[in-house]
Amino acid sequence: MRSRVLLVEDHTLVRSGIRSLLEDSKEIEVIGEAGDGRQAIEMVRKLKPHVVLMDVAMGDLNGIDATRLITGEHADVRVLILSMHSDEQYIFEALKAGAKGYVLKSAAVKELMNGIREVAAGRNYLSPSLAPVVMEDYVRRAKGDHVVSQADKLTVREREVLQMIAEGHSSAEVAKSLYISVRTVETHRHNIMEKLGIHSIAGLTRFAIRHRLCSLH
Repeated sequence: MRSRVLLVEDHTLVRSGIRSLLEDSKEIEVIGEAGDGRQAIEMVRKLKPHVVLMDVAMGDLNGIDATRLITGEHADVRVLILSMHSDEQYIFEALKAGAKGYVLKSAAVKELMNGIREVAAGRNYLSPSLAPVVMEDYVRRAKGDHVVSQADKLTVREREVLQMIAEGHSSAEVAKSLYISVRTVETHRHNIMEKLGIHSIAGLTRFAIRHRLCSLH
């Protein structure tokens, strides 16, 4: 049986190139494309893919928080992250969010296919070049040197609101996008500031960028 794959990537040309590569395989059927995390969530509900091939840095809703929402709602859907970022914070945030694998965009096509195959079968997969990064973090955790990220203090909805605020959206725009009231957005913003000890929009924006919660770099 062919693996039904939903492709999530915010750059149209990159997405088209990846789709062309995947469609050359007899093992894979690309059933849809999404340009951001929020669109991906809706398409997962409609299309029921086996695997979601997910970019990380996207506007509106980033790939890690989209992964957290998808895996929380659909236990049978596997997410494989395809990212240009090889640093440990991205990797472990993705895995903690429920991703089954992580492949670098610099990887060979064969490696990407292996990743999709393994994840579709319910197994975990990491690009071989990431092994040293994973091992170093494991050793650090074993020694008790790991520090919990401040971002872990936030709920999924608070992370969504924070990302949109950091990307310059007004409270009204956030409310419309998330189907909540402006007053609720303001409440979330207040709670975010209290939890993080940050009391300005500029400070929240710097925090979101530093913790890879938004697509600004």
